[in-house]
Order: sequence, then C-alpha cells, then structure tokens
Amino acid sequence: MSSSLEGATQLLARGADLGPRLEGLAQAVDAAQGRLDEGLLQEAREVVERTAGRLRLSAEHTVVAIAGATGSGKSSTFNALTGLELSAVGVRRPTTSWATACVWGADGAQEVLEWLGIAPRHQTTRDSMLDTRKEGNALDGVVLLDLPDHDSTEVAHHLEVDRLVKLADMLVWVLDPQKYADAAIHDRYLAPLTSHEAVMVVVLNHIDTVAEDRRQSMLDDVSRLLVADGLHDVPVIGISAREGIGLDALRAEIERRVTEKKATRDRVEADIRAIAAKLDEASGRATARTVSGPQLPALEDAFSEAAGVPTVVDAVERSSRIRVHRATGWPVTAWISRLRPDPLKRLQLDLGAAGSSLKGGASSPAPSTTSVQRARIDTEVRAVADTVSHDLGPAWSDAVRTASVARLPEIGDRLDAAVASVDLDASKIPVWAGIVRVLQWLLVLTAVGSGAWAIALTAGGTLDEATQVGGIALPLALLLGAVALGVVLAVGCRGLAGGAARSRASRADERLRSAVSEVARELVVEPIDAELTAYSRVRAGLGKALA
Repeated sequence: MSSSLEGATQLLARGADLGPRLEGLAQAVDAAQGRLDEGLLQEAREVVERTAGRLRLSAEHTVVAIAGATGSGKSSTFNALTGLELSAVGVRRPTTSWATACVWGADGAQEVLEWLGIAPRHQTTRDSMLDTRKEGNALDGVVLLDLPDHDSTEVAHHLEVDRLVKLADMLVWVLDPQKYADAAIHDRYLAPLTSHEAVMVVVLNHIDTVAEDRRQSMLDDVSRLLVADGLHDVPVIGISAREGIGLDALRAEIERRVTEKKATRDRVEADIRAIAAKLDEASGRATARTVSGPQLPALEDAFSEAAGVPTVVDAVERSSRIRVHRATGWPVTAWISRLRPDPLKRLQLDLGAAGSSLKGGASSPAPSTTSVQRARIDTEVRAVADTVSHDLGPAWSDAVRTASVARLPEIGDRLDAAVASVDLDASKIPVWAGIVRVLQWLLVLTAVGSGAWAIALTAGGTLDEATQVGGIALPLALLLGAVALGVVLAVGCRGLAGGAARSRASRADERLRSAVSEVARELVVEPIDAELTAYSRVRAGLGKALA
C-alpha cells in the first residue's frame, strides 16, 4: 500500500499535515489485516487509495458535486451556476447514468476529470468558446458536477451517485420544499456523512413557491432536521434556480471555499477521520500489553509438568546416586547394583556424554502428557490470553485467543524433542568419585595380593613366622585392613553421593525447564506477542490518523 502514499508527499509539499495521517491510516490497515472485519478494512483501503489518488492530482481544482432527488431542481441549479444549458431538466431529463461536468480553468483539469471517470462527451470547459459569462474569475478551478438523481429507479444512477459522492471535494445537496424531510436522502447520505459537514452545503430550491413569511421557518426546519442527522454546522441556503433567488449566496459560498483552497483538504481529512474512527471503535482503545507477570511462570510450569520434567529430574537424581554408589562402593559387592534398572534408561534416554537422545529410535523420551496436564496447559494458556487481551476490542481479543492455541497441536512432539535435546550430564561421575573408585580398586588389589600372600605362607607353613601387626600376621592384617577401609570408604561416600545427585538433578531441572520454556514461548507467547505487536501498530497508526 506504500505506493499509494506518493500523493501524501505532494500534499506535504503544499504545507498540509495530511501526509502523516494518511500514512498512519495505511499502517493501521496493514497491521489489522486478518484481525478486524474484512469489509471494514476494504473500506479503509479504498479511502487510502482514493485519498492518495486525489492528492496526486491538481491542487488548483475543487470538485463540487450537486446532488439531489428527482424534481428537486438539481439540474436547474447546475445550469444556473454555469450560465449554460448543459443538463436537461424536467421531462427532458435523460436516463443516462453519467454525471455532467463543467470546468472553470482547463489547465490541470483533465487529469481530475479522468480520475472522476467523467466521459469526454459529458465535459464542458466554462472558459471555452461557449463561455458567455460576465462574472469574474472567482470560480476558476471549479469542477462542477451534476449527479444523477439519487432516488432514480435506475440502479446505475445510484451507483454513480455513490461513487462520485465519495470523490467530490464539496457536496451541494439540493432539496425540494415538498420532500426535504424525505428519509431517502437523510438516512442514505446526510446522516452517514456527519464527519463531512465541513465540505457540505444544503440548498432548499423552489423557495419561490413558498410564501415569503414562511420561508425562514422552512429553512429553520431544514436546519433542525440536519441537526437531528448529526450535522450542526452545515449552511442552509434558500434558492430558486428558475427565478434566480439566492443564487448569488450559493455562488458566494462556493467561491469562498474555492478561494480558501480548503475544500480538498477538508474532504480528505474528513474521509481519513471517518474511517479511522470506525477502525478505532472496532479495535478498542486499551493500552497494548506484553506477555509477562505471574501468568508466564505458571504457563512454563504447566509445560514443564506436561513434558515430564519432574519425572525426568527425579530419574536423574536416582540414576546419578546409583552411578556414584557404584563408583565409590566396595567393588566386590558393587556389581550387585548393576542388577537394578537405571531410572533414566527406563525413560528410554541415552546417557552418552555428548548429550541425551532417543535411544533405539524410541518415540517418546518422557511420560506421555496426561489429560490432566493438558487441561492445565489449556487453562494457563487461556489465562495468559485473557489477561493480555483484557479491554481490547472483541476482534483483537478473538485474534489473541486464536493465536494462543493455534500451535498447541504441536505440543507433544515439541516437548519430546525439547527433553531429548537436553544434555542431562548423568553419564559422568564427579571427579572425587573417580578418585574414590581408584582408591577402592587399589584396596581391592591390596586385599587380593595380601590374601594370595597369606595363602602362600600358609601352604609353606610359615604364616606364623610372618611379621605380626597387633598379633595378626602382616598379610592377614593387610587383607582385613583393605576390606575394612573399602567398606568404610563406601559407607562414608553415601552422603556425598546424595549431595552430588541432588546437584546434578538441579542442573538438569534448570536445563530442561529452559528448553521447555523455549517451546512455550514459541508455541504460545510469540503468537500472542505477534497479535499484540500488530495491535500496537494499529493504535500508533490510528493515533497519527486521528491527530
């Protein structure tokens, strides 16, 4: 949509402030794509395109459209203003769906007429050879349009009126004394244009058919109806196109607005403000938030529980304790611990030094997510979505909630992968345990060597001749001492093994929760933040558009 903003740059060069407003509106529309009602967004896109198109055209021409119902004298008013019989009136009114245009000042007008879609055969240049005017040049730059009857039975006429009403810089509504309260024009055109009263004039034609003492009260009644429509400052002028009454006042009003060169700017600003107000109402005006606070830790806890983190951490602690016991225990009896199943291997986790991974192609490294755990995730996700979308417009609240659960079907595989990617570090034993294992094997070798020595001495009948230690032969003393020291060392290391296992489990818990938190952020937090970021861009854009 950025290409549509070239006109905004041109308008900025004229000293207006509409460029940033148009840019803000375009930003809001882009950011709201897929979130707000598509019909509303399409209407906003049309405003952006139409406005940018108008701003690229001549700034010296003002498009003034004369609109009214059948018999209101709209075409007579048009002819009276132009001084030419350009539009057929009364029963001679053609059934064409095209508008008629009269231009004061041809330079630069052609591109405006092409943008308006006025066929060449329906165009007249007021300063051409047909020009018989005796008035001054105050209307130079005016492109005066006579629109089809808005109440015509021809659908094409309705479409043409609706199209050109959106394009005109100034709107002159011609009413008839007999039908000025007709709901057709009030409900279809006047009331919906309350934001455009700065570019509107209402004319009560055929005023000559009303008694002079009733004319002002009738004009006041028209004003009252306009106020009921929400139009408080629209001028109401009584005229008679046939008799020439009030035409000077109408022409002066048009001349004033053309001379001020504000009509185009006022129309563009009104269009931007009107659609921006609709977007503003649809979006809501709450301050944008981010996913933070107590909801995020609760969400991560729910994901961790569903991933089986507490179960895996418990298995890491028990497995680490078993491995340290096996390393520091009396080697002669430590082999018995190998008969006990490894808690981590029961979870199908390979404990290689490079990190854990699925073992043997297993499909799930951790306990399956239970219905209770999944329900807790759903609850926490809803809590996060409800908290951050509080006070947002219904469309944005729905968008946040939809985004929050859109990727939850991936949760099982993603949690399994997250757990499997973590290096649980359970295959390694502490350095001190390795030293103890070396000592234990030295004690085993000492015991074996001493036993063999004692057997040899006994077989030779010389055991009693061996050196005595506390009344016990040295080989036997060494044997008993090695066994006793090994047992004492094994028992003494049990407390250290428990501490090492808990420390390793704590590190595994931190790594697992970090990996699972990444899954929670990717599947839930990031989609929500994307919606909140879009909402912030919409609010920022509307802030510019409504400034």
